Amino acid sequence: MKVLIIEDQLELLADISTFLKGQGYQCEIASTFNEGEDKIALYEYEAVILDIGLPGGSGLDLLKQLKAKNSQTSILILSAKDSLDDKLVGLQIGADDYLTKPFHMAELNARIHALVRRNLGKGSPVIQFEEISLNTISHQVVAGHTPLDLTNKEYQLLEYFLINPNRVLSKQDLAEHLLGDNADLIDNFDFLYVHMKNLRRKIKAATETEYIATIYGLGYKLCTP
Repeated sequence: MKVLIIEDQLELLADISTFLKGQGYQCEIASTFNEGEDKIALYEYEAVILDIGLPGGSGLDLLKQLKAKNSQTSILILSAKDSLDDKLVGLQIGADDYLTKPFHMAELNARIHALVRRNLGKGSPVIQFEEISLNTISHQVVAGHTPLDLTNKEYQLLEYFLINPNRVLSKQDLAEHLLGDNADLIDNFDFLYVHMKNLRRKIKAATETEYIATIYGLGYKLCTP
C-alpha cells in the first residue's frame, strides 16, 4: 500500500516511515502544510496519516482537500491528548479514524490495515479477484491453486492492481507507486516493463489466463478476459 505521512515532528515522522517501510508499505513523507498539499495534489494514496497541527496551515484543511479529491483514500488523523475538538471536527469532515499521541507502532499498523480493508468493503485481510488472492498481512499470494513466489516489486504491483480492479493504470501511476517521488527522476519505464513481464508470466503460468491486460497507449488493467 502507498501511504503518505504528514507530520511536523521530524523524529516521529522518521520513526513512522521506518516502521511502515519495514511492514512492506510504500511511504512518502511531508512535514509542513505546503509539502502535504503538494503531495496530495500530485499523487494518489491508499492511506494518509495526517497530523492536525502543521507549520503553514491546519491538517483539517488538508483533510478537506483529500475528501474532495478521492473518497477511497483511508485517512487516519494524529492528535494530541488535549485536542478532543480537533478529533471530532476531523471525523465530521471525513477522517476514518484517529490516534492519540503517544501511540505504539503496532497499533498504528493495525489501524491502517483495518481502515483500508473497510474502505475496500472487506472485513478480511485477503483481497480477491477471480482466481487471484493476496493476503495483506502474511503477503501470501495465490493464483488458481498455486502460491506465487513474487519479488517485493511484483507484490507491490499486484496489490495496486487488486486495489484498483477494472481500472486503467498508466505507466506513470505504476512507476509512482513503486518509486514514490523518485519516479520523477527516471528516464524511461524499462524497469517497470521487466517487473510487469515477470508478474504477468507468473500469473499466467498458474492460471492459464492473462488477467493483466495491456491497454495500448494508456497503460494496464486488471480485468476478466
